[in-house]
Amino acid sequence: MSDTFPVSDADSISVADQPMPKWWTRLFTLFVLICPFYLLYFHTGAPGRSEIERYERVAFEITKKRFAEIGELQPTRATILEYTKKPNWLKVGKMVFKTHCVSCHGRNGEGGVGPNLTDDAYKHVHDIEDIARVISEGANNNAMPAWKDKLSTNELVLVAAYVASLRGTHAPGGKAAEGSVPPPWDAAPADPGAGDGG
Repeated sequence: MSDTFPVSDADSISVADQPMPKWWTRLFTLFVLICPFYLLYFHTGAPGRSEIERYERVAFEITKKRFAEIGELQPTRATILEYTKKPNWLKVGKMVFKTHCVSCHGRNGEGGVGPNLTDDAYKHVHDIEDIARVISEGANNNAMPAWKDKLSTNELVLVAAYVASLRGTHAPGGKAAEGSVPPPWDAAPADPGAGDGG
């Protein structure tokens, strides 16, 4: 007969003092023994082992496969214009924007530290291909950083197409317009000597 511990003298309720089942204590002990090895393997900064790195590796492989469909894009006026009309590829450009650009240009391109990308005015941009150039080379003495060494050419083209597609959307709470207004993207290229000289 097992020992019991009375809970209340008034109603004579008691609880049996049974040990934990052996399978449970063994399983618990096994987990305790495995934990240090798990932590060492996955959380010591060894390359390729963290969940984030594995996710990034898979995402990179998927992106590579998708980019294989379109080959190596060139940041030309015609290419950027073409991809402003392809919603599936604009989503890729939007993802690049959300990953790298929101801290300066706002979540919807409304501006912040950087200019508003949803009005019709631009700094350093006279034609649509200048967007890719500014993203690639930077501007304003690196106030706008150069992304050419951080993004692939395809990412540059697609994020340029996404930024171009934001023109005229006038996101709520947008920063005041800065720069000059270039002709519509599908118009003939603007004279590079015109505008604000930036």
